[in-house]
Formats: sequence, structure tokens, C-alpha cells
Amino acid sequence: MLEPGTAGSTGAAGSSRTAAATRAGRSTGTAGPTGTARDPVAPATADQWQPTTHRSRRRVGRIVALILVGLLVLLIGAYFFLDARLNRITELSDYSGRPAATPGQDWLLVGSDSRAGLSAGERRRLSTGSAGGQRTDTMMLLHIPSGGGKPTLISLPRDSYVPIPGHGRNKLNAAYAFGGPKLLVQTVETVTGIRIDHYMEIGFGGFVGVVDAVGGVHLCVKESIDDPKAGLDIKAGCQDLNGGEALGYVRTRATARADLDRVQRQREFLGAVLDKSASPGTLLNPFRSVPLALSATDAVAVDNGTHLFDLARLGLAMRSDPLTLTVPVAGTPTLSGVGSVVEWDRPNALRLFNALQADEPVPSDLVSDQSEG
Repeated sequence: MLEPGTAGSTGAAGSSRTAAATRAGRSTGTAGPTGTARDPVAPATADQWQPTTHRSRRRVGRIVALILVGLLVLLIGAYFFLDARLNRITELSDYSGRPAATPGQDWLLVGSDSRAGLSAGERRRLSTGSAGGQRTDTMMLLHIPSGGGKPTLISLPRDSYVPIPGHGRNKLNAAYAFGGPKLLVQTVETVTGIRIDHYMEIGFGGFVGVVDAVGGVHLCVKESIDDPKAGLDIKAGCQDLNGGEALGYVRTRATARADLDRVQRQREFLGAVLDKSASPGTLLNPFRSVPLALSATDAVAVDNGTHLFDLARLGLAMRSDPLTLTVPVAGTPTLSGVGSVVEWDRPNALRLFNALQADEPVPSDLVSDQSEG
């Protein structure tokens, strides 16, 4: 027989052991007395986190994709907006005797003396005068090889004495005065034998706007120049020029070789402004790139077949250190009724243009004959 109190003592001990086991089960995650798991704070396993992680990654991926699509739509919209702003002024249409298409791409780059968009005060400040009509101050032929080689940039002096279709022989810039861009292109094609693929023109006002939009250009001036007619007074040495100073720099003929010195400065400036325009400091700075894009599309006039991507290709070509030279010159006589003109060295000029027609390098002796470039 059991003694009184024995069962109670045993029951109490059993209850204590059961409670201890229950507490241990809760702390270790083992089953309690009823066989059920009791672990409300146990850490989740990797398998338990995996679906949440995948959902987070998918959400981030969707956000990134939406951002990229938005940027793409923005860029495409900006392209078509800027392309539509281009001022297209001429059609490079066929005419009897036009040269056949040649390898590579050929541009006629023109700087006109148009005062359009300039107020009377700006004309006085920039010393542009108020002459009526419109003429060409700058003409350059740019050849971009088909194989991606070194481009060639050739200055065609405005006083070049050449045959102008329907108007006899005269200065090259008279072609523009007689018949605008179309007759100028036809004249250049006639005297060079090269078919022009693209035409680009910029006037005085647009010129100044583009230079100021990129924050000026850095040029190394070989000699001090004081030319009140061009509104220019600068010292020799490397310096930053603003739009007005740069305009005077490319217009002045107040140096020893007059127009021949000027075409060299024009090429120097063109390379500097395009290099600045395409630099990371300009393209990645919205306070520079946006005003530049708007100024450039307002400033330039092109042929009907030229688009924004063509201008981008032009900029890349000018950044690739093109070979620069002036068409070979035989002399600068003064002719009755015409004035001072530039006569080409026709045999060497033909050698130069024939090389470009064939998409071949310029003969080395023609390059060595010019200290520039």
C-alpha cells in the first residue's frame, strides 16, 4: 500500500518535470507534452526568404526597365524635335552635267554674312555693318572617306576666280549672290568635279550664338590683330574668345596674306568649336548641351536631305584631326572690273580633287607645299 501523501508527492514531482519539459520544448523548438511544436520566434530559413527576395528583384528589374524605356522615348523625342528645327533651304537636285556620286561623303560648309536675327545694336557691337543682300564669307569642302580614314578639309577662298554657270568667270562668292546655295553648289561641283552630298550654312548671328552657347572657344593667336572693321583687337597668344571676338577673328583680313590667312583661321576655329561642342564637359552638362542644341539648330541651314545624324557624323569627322589645306594657289592678281582675285594652280588643284573623287589620300607633295595643316 502506498503511504498517505506519496501519490501527491509523486504527482507534484511529475507536474514539475512536465512543466520543465514544456519550457525546454519552447526554448529548443522540440515538441511539448502534446506533441506539437512550440517555436513562435524561431528564425526563418533561406528557403522561407527566397520568394520575397525574388519578388524584390523582379520589382527592381521592372523599375529599371521602365526608366530605360522612358529615357529611350525621351531621346527619340528630343531627336525628332531637334531634327524638325533644322532650317532646310535648298534641294541638291540633279542638273545636266552634275558629277556622278563618288565614294565617301562630301560636304560644302559655308559661312555667310547674313545679319538676320541681329538687332541694330548687335550689328554695331559686332561691327558687321548693315549691308543688304547676302554673300559667302567662308567656303570649305570636307571629304569624309568611306573607310573611316582621315578626313580632308579644303578651304576655297571666296575671291577664287572661277567659271560660274550662266554668269561667266567671277569670284566664287558671287555665285551665292547670283543664285543662292543651289548655284554655289553647282559652281563648286563644276570646278572640283566632286558631287556635294550635304550643304551646311551659318550666318553671323548664328555663329555668335553657337560660340557663346559652348562658353567660348580656346584659340592660339599667332600675331596680335587690331582691325576696327571686324571689331577685333586681340593680342598674340593662347586665349578664350567669346562669340563676338571669334566672329571678328574669322572675318578679319588685316594680316599679311589677307584672305589666305583668313581661310587658315577659319579652319582653325571650326575645329576648335566642334571639338568643344562634342567634349564631355559640354555634352554631359545640361546647362551647356541644351542651349547648344537649341542654338545650333536655329543657327544652321542645311539641304533638304540632311538630318541630325548627318550633322553628328560631321562633328565626329571634325574631331578626328582632319587634314587641312587650301586649294593650291597660283597667284593673287588684280583684274579690271573684278578687283583682287585668287587664281588656282589648276593642275595641282585637279590632282587634289581627283584624289578625293577616288577616295584616295591627298598627294604628299601638295600637303608639304603648305606649312599649315
